Amino acid sequence: MAERFTVPQISDEEREAQKRAIFEMLRPKRQQQILARGYETWDPFITPKDPVDIRTDATQRTADQLIKEFLRGTSGLDRLCASLCDAVTARSDSRTLLNRLEQANMFLMRLDENRQWFRYHPLFAEFLRAGHSVRGADAFVIQSHPAPVNEWLMEQLIMVDALKRASAKRITVVSPFYPYGRQDKKHAGREPISARLVADLYKTAGADRLMSVDLHAAQIQGFFDGPVDHLWGLPVLADYVADKYDASEMCIVSPDAGRVRLADMWTDRLGCPLAIIHKRRDPNKANEVAVGEVVGDVKGRVCLLVDDMIDTAGTICQAAAALRDHGASAVIAAATHPILSGPAAQRLNASAFEEVIVTNTLPIRDDLVIPKLTVLSIAPLLAKAIQEVFVDGSVTSLFGGVE
Repeated sequence: MAERFTVPQISDEEREAQKRAIFEMLRPKRQQQILARGYETWDPFITPKDPVDIRTDATQRTADQLIKEFLRGTSGLDRLCASLCDAVTARSDSRTLLNRLEQANMFLMRLDENRQWFRYHPLFAEFLRAGHSVRGADAFVIQSHPAPVNEWLMEQLIMVDALKRASAKRITVVSPFYPYGRQDKKHAGREPISARLVADLYKTAGADRLMSVDLHAAQIQGFFDGPVDHLWGLPVLADYVADKYDASEMCIVSPDAGRVRLADMWTDRLGCPLAIIHKRRDPNKANEVAVGEVVGDVKGRVCLLVDDMIDTAGTICQAAAALRDHGASAVIAAATHPILSGPAAQRLNASAFEEVIVTNTLPIRDDLVIPKLTVLSIAPLLAKAIQEVFVDGSVTSLFGGVE
């Protein structure tokens, strides 16, 4: 027996948005017929009296197709919410569709009392995923690598292997924060070069291309046997700083000699003077640093400390205190990767910083409360880079390079 198309109890705004979505999916000839008769009087939700008409009515088939496409597009998500589904499916009416699925008992399980988060029943999700095919597709495997890094790295490797065995044409690994990126060379005897090992794991799993943001060392690009797209978070951070602060009163500060090149790029973009903080690390104590002298004139200036990551925040917090001692009027920080491990939150909250600016290459834990922290989205940059790779364009053109 044919199923009848029942209308859930939804608001007028949601109903109108769904009506518009259905209209836009119709064939042009059908759209012209509806407009000729009057769009305001057209109601795609009316249930025909004859059940056979449901199978032949173009509007009904379109509505069913809409639901099927939504189910397939969101089947890979462990948890669902309206905004996340909108981003994945490029729609704007996911809230309406989730409400319809819940009321129709379509194996959608509510995860909170506010009906914001849902998930599909595991067996139903597996059934939906079985309908996907990546044969001959250009696959991009995006994974963030917060703690515990081994768990997320292994999950990404398994997905790459699955895509390879499913005959994907090309597999690009997108790791905004490259795992084990700081272990790029041997600092002492009998130490591993873990960054090289991770590159070998990606290649063995089946990755053809690697994309990452602000590698800790540029030499990591040579570890992977294939194309590596090294993206920079500087444009995202610098545009925010330029809009909020007066560049004529600023000074770019490198927290150590190893970040002078990065600081040079900031000075070229903002037109600010450069200062350097000389520091020495205790080889017997991990993640601890002793700050030395400030090289450069920072008195009366707004100092911007730039780095690729903030881990325990010991380096930049000591640097901020040193800049204040040398007469800086204000101190802010900009870094791409917010690792924020150990006492990072306490140190930043008690530091001399006015503001700490980072991107979301790594998720910020819910238990970390840092009022001074500003998180910018790296998603638009990744989206542009993925688009360039997909169309065989130039990724370097995004950063002023040759197209």
